[in-house]
Amino acid sequence: MEKFRAWLEENMQGRYYLQESMKNHTSFHIGGPADIIVMPKDVEELRQLLAFIGDENIPLTIVGNGSNILVKDNGIRGVVIKIGNALKKLECNGNVIVAGAGVSLAAVAIKAASFNLTGLEFAVGIPGSLGGAVFMNAGAYDGEMKNVVKSVTVMHIKDGSVKVVKGKNLDFGYRCSALQAMECIITEITLKLVPGKKEAIAEKMADFTNCRITKQPLDMPNAGSMFKRPPGHYAGTLIQDAGLKGYKVGGAQVSKKHAGFVVNVGNATANDVLQLIKDVQDRVYEYSGVYLEPEVRVLGE
Repeated sequence: MEKFRAWLEENMQGRYYLQESMKNHTSFHIGGPADIIVMPKDVEELRQLLAFIGDENIPLTIVGNGSNILVKDNGIRGVVIKIGNALKKLECNGNVIVAGAGVSLAAVAIKAASFNLTGLEFAVGIPGSLGGAVFMNAGAYDGEMKNVVKSVTVMHIKDGSVKVVKGKNLDFGYRCSALQAMECIITEITLKLVPGKKEAIAEKMADFTNCRITKQPLDMPNAGSMFKRPPGHYAGTLIQDAGLKGYKVGGAQVSKKHAGFVVNVGNATANDVLQLIKDVQDRVYEYSGVYLEPEVRVLGE
């Protein structure tokens, strides 16, 4: 890694950190140290970075802005590229928005509303980057990313080659997409929206925002919905019915406000969260016969 450090010192204009705690880079405020975290300045710097990492066979992990991940307590070996601090392009032309993968999803939703474009109201309160939202087909209330993605520009992690993939070819499903099996990084997204009425868009966004504030634990570190929604059920309801609202393991707790969330109530470790997840899965299955599948990505060692 010394060779890589020297290369970064000579070539990087973006930021990078050595032996950096992932607590500082995740919404959960949990995680051990990453050997190196790099935040490339732009697409060209990202391409050069990938080329060097590939030539040196350095382990690579990609994250957006860290809002839907749980990093294990021993951290992440190799290089973490954090896209959420780069790739910030955001433009609107007619009913089309073109945005870099690092732009926050909420910022894109607000931009759309400012141009009286409807279709992204559901995203106003979803934490995370646009790239991460497309990667996992984020959604809430009445919408999902698959409904608005026209195309995605991706860069292959092995050779830095770039291609555009149409939205219809991304095989979007519930919290998944074909991107999850591709060895690539999302760099840019083109969204196609529909003209709408300013007042109706604003009212919808206000309703969704108020719903999040009143029902979700936004005041505590968390990684969003901890479990995927099982067919015909709501994870939060199943957890609450099993008597687990407020259930605690170490510093991790099933939220007292919304049982579908796990919150860090103070110095929680990844092991705390993983044990809590297992306990919840076991108890819910025992109570209702439904298996809860985690929605949050677990990274590291």
